[in-house]
Amino acid sequence: MFSLSEIPQTASTLFSAYSTLAGSMMLLRSFANELIPQQLRSYLCTTFYHYLFNPLSNNLTLVFDEWSGMSRNQVFDAAELYLRTKINPDTERLKVSKTSRQKNFTVSIEKGEEVTDSFQNVQLQWKFVCKEPQNNHSGEKRYFELSFHKKHKQTVICYYLPHVVERAKEIKQEEKVVKLYNRECPYDDDDDGGGGGGMWGSINLEHPSTFDTLAMDPELKQMILDDLDRFLRRKEFYRRVGKAWKRGYLLYGPPGTGKSSLIAAMANYLSVEMKDRQNDGASVGSNTKLTLSGILNFIDGLWSSCGDERIIVFTTNHKERIDPALLRPGRMDVHINMSYCTVHGFKVLASNYLGIKGKSHSLFGEIEGLIQSTDVTPAEVAEELMKADDADVALEGLVNFLKRKRIQADESKNNDVKGEEANEVEHEKAKQLKTG
Repeated sequence: MFSLSEIPQTASTLFSAYSTLAGSMMLLRSFANELIPQQLRSYLCTTFYHYLFNPLSNNLTLVFDEWSGMSRNQVFDAAELYLRTKINPDTERLKVSKTSRQKNFTVSIEKGEEVTDSFQNVQLQWKFVCKEPQNNHSGEKRYFELSFHKKHKQTVICYYLPHVVERAKEIKQEEKVVKLYNRECPYDDDDDGGGGGGMWGSINLEHPSTFDTLAMDPELKQMILDDLDRFLRRKEFYRRVGKAWKRGYLLYGPPGTGKSSLIAAMANYLSVEMKDRQNDGASVGSNTKLTLSGILNFIDGLWSSCGDERIIVFTTNHKERIDPALLRPGRMDVHINMSYCTVHGFKVLASNYLGIKGKSHSLFGEIEGLIQSTDVTPAEVAEELMKADDADVALEGLVNFLKRKRIQADESKNNDVKGEEANEVEHEKAKQLKTG
């Protein structure tokens, strides 16, 4: 022990002691920089300051990433919808959007904003976090953070989160927004562009097609509706027999026969989300983004079990070009031939475009006869009906169009016959030359 009289009192002595201490600290820092890796030094400093300035917290934070492996995180999607109804008056930044088919504005929180909620006297704090992509091959990382007192963990997980998911389902059903997903989507209706950059993005599908407006035979239309309804009712059946709950449809036929319209009608009927087709036709080459193996894996391989209630619709103009491995039941379960326009299809189009119902026009008989004897697509008939607002003028134009099309078909058929006859003559001449 030193007495007070022995403690140095002069300024020079104090400065000398300070210099010695500072030199020792610098030497110690130099050794630390040489011997301890930078990552470890950063971790030790962060941990030290955290425990020095932040006492142990009683809060627990749950993190909900946008993706769970290859599937979207259901809780993230639910929170995104649910929090639109919980925006606080103090929120500083909001995103506002509206499509032509929406009755009201859609208001959602911007990245970095926080939303408070209360459930069974439990106070909860949500935060929407977005992180920039780390490289050109990855998209923006988005997730929600939910913070609350640790003692309410059981209440939040067992009761609050199921409440959020169920409420989100109700909101989605009320809005009935159908989304079209595409890997090369330039933007995303759900965010500020995170869908671009080679990642999957979505836009709201606003195709007005319904089963009521489709130019199809009523029997075929009812068959598709019954098949969809039966599929949706049989979740437990698929699980019991050990099959993935999925259904594949193949729509095939000439261009303009309503394949895309039928897909939109199915989506609107079910209010489901759709993936966009990458390439037209059925060819799979080495330079395409899709391979036959990849398609098969998605249809009935490992990916087919990633999610429930999966309906896959394929379209092609040339069914004969599709690999037989894709056509079998279990992959493409229902094959639907989208043929040329029928009499019933014409009546539906006349009702849609001209407001004419039943046999209430004198030209219907002639048009029906021409349609039965001419290969004409519903798209061609619809285009003719759109050329005039007056029903008489539009139907007269359709009659003339069908007559021209039948004449062209007859001429083409005659040319084919003449070509075959000429080939036979040439073949006979060649045979005679050989025998002579």
